[in-house]
Amino acid sequence: MQIKHATLALRALTYRETIKFIHQKGRLLSAFVRPALWLFVFAAGVGSVTGVDPGINNPYPIQNVNYFEYIIPGLIGMVLLFSGMQSSLSMVYDREMGVMRLLLTAPLPRWYLLTAKLLSGTFLSVLQAYVFLIICIPIINLLVNFSTPVIGWLYILPATILFGMMLGALGLLISVYIKQLENFAGTMNFVIFPMFFISSALYPLWRLQDNGAEFVWWIANINPFTYGVELVRWASLGQIYIPGLLVTLVCTIIFLFLATLGYDPQKGMSKKGGAGKPK
Repeated sequence: MQIKHATLALRALTYRETIKFIHQKGRLLSAFVRPALWLFVFAAGVGSVTGVDPGINNPYPIQNVNYFEYIIPGLIGMVLLFSGMQSSLSMVYDREMGVMRLLLTAPLPRWYLLTAKLLSGTFLSVLQAYVFLIICIPIINLLVNFSTPVIGWLYILPATILFGMMLGALGLLISVYIKQLENFAGTMNFVIFPMFFISSALYPLWRLQDNGAEFVWWIANINPFTYGVELVRWASLGQIYIPGLLVTLVCTIIFLFLATLGYDPQKGMSKKGGAGKPK
């Protein structure tokens, strides 16, 4: 594989995804409106009542954090999650329209083509996450005092990229099993909502443990989304969350590897469903 050809393929896929994104203006609007509603409605209501107390099992370096500040990493995860699933939706559409066949028969390794697709999707996901931050953070600063320094939102860039890659790789893996667009919405309800709600995105896990909800706490602790959110949250405080780093990195590799197998008509699941299989 020549570096020049590999670079051209990555640029072409990124350009294609960016053009599609620009023409889908509602996609950027929904990427901002969805977490903004959670931030200014849910956080204002629930946070003003419950707050984020230190708790018995609180592991964070900063003990007293207002709820607005606590929920932002989780909402960044929401943006990345929905964007990653949107990318997998485009894979299903491309397969139905025949574009996937052209992509997977290109004279480049299949793992590289899927990785390039993942990187282009991650670029757009991270871009949407920072648009959300740029718009919302100044507004929140007028309402509450942040203990997280502004530079903390720059520290989260590597964590956000890795988190976005993990969710994008999961989207690629899911798209292997989705054969028609009509089945996509139902499948997403079994992925997006459980991953988001059974995690530390909206509430601290130590509260579950303190309140005796051990079963939900256990599920949240095996949820990869939890580790991605915590990776971003600790990065905003200028620290590295080692378990989150390891889990997101390992899950990204596993999801991408399984997706590569799935899109291989000779080895993977796509052999049964015809994904990428030439006529």
